Amino acid sequence: MTSTTEPVERRKRMPRAARKAQMLAVAEEVFAQRGYLAASMDEIAEQVGVSKPMLYEYFGSKEGLLVGCIHKARTELREATEQAVVGAANAEQMMRLGLLAFFRFIAERRQSYSLLRQEAAVTVPSAVQEIEGIRRQQTDLMIGMMAAYQPDAAPVELEAAAEVLVGSCERLAEWCERRCDISPEQATDLLMGMVWTGLSARLGD
Repeated sequence: MTSTTEPVERRKRMPRAARKAQMLAVAEEVFAQRGYLAASMDEIAEQVGVSKPMLYEYFGSKEGLLVGCIHKARTELREATEQAVVGAANAEQMMRLGLLAFFRFIAERRQSYSLLRQEAAVTVPSAVQEIEGIRRQQTDLMIGMMAAYQPDAAPVELEAAAEVLVGSCERLAEWCERRCDISPEQATDLLMGMVWTGLSARLGD
């Protein structure tokens, strides 16, 4: 018979990758609800069902756990964007689908996005690089997607267009958060209407 005093993590064995994913999911929720500074490793460990030392074994520190959450979001955003544009018929449709995927991702994880954009950037220096990595990732994705549809466009034009789009997405997402009445579809339509004509002219669509 299993002893009731046996550590939780020994009674509920789980593959390391699955356990790490569980820790990140719980941590993201706690950080979003309480804020990074107010959240405690004790609370996160308790909700996961592991000991606090085990949490430190996986991530090293609360800061490391937050960076892990940001990296997880970064990976999921990349996957959502890439999947959304599969089968796009032309550059305009590709861009629309990619923008819509971004705004839907942000809308579905509004609390977490607010945490990453505001508190993490201010209070956790190591998170700044990871947050910038999200911007760089989206810029590189956009460059690659536009180049696939417009192979003759000059690299400098593609890079500038990608920077404009990513910067616009970030600012528009913040505006949508303040408004609370703009859907991902509306945000996509607004941004496409404002930038597509200029971009398509510059890139020779």
